[in-house]
Amino acid sequence: MTSDMPAADADGAVAASQVPSATAAATASAARDLAEVNAVELISTVSVHLLSAAALRCGLAEDGEEHQDLDEARTLINALAGLITAAAPDLGDTHARALRDGLRSVQLAFREASVVPDAPGDGPGEKYTGAVS
Repeated sequence: MTSDMPAADADGAVAASQVPSATAAATASAARDLAEVNAVELISTVSVHLLSAAALRCGLAEDGEEHQDLDEARTLINALAGLITAAAPDLGDTHARALRDGLRSVQLAFREASVVPDAPGDGPGEKYTGAVS
């Protein structure tokens, strides 16, 4: 079994000359992994990660208040809305509909969690999706 990591000496130190080659190998391996994934799958995966992070920051996790951060949620929802809106024509109806439903859910959760609600059309992501109610 081979490793992409450089060999360490007895103390666990790695020679400085080995680090760039290990980084290059890891980068090449990541590029090969990404090359095997089609664009729709990649966009969908990134969207699900953004959606999950936004839900967590809106306080929708089991221990929600511990992770709630509406400033972070706003940023994540804006990014998610922009990505879904831009990619929807390429994603196809099935993928885009599911992602839009998830986006709408976190937008509504954000609105519900906000102490001072945004005006209709000014909530997170609404410049891309229109007002959510």
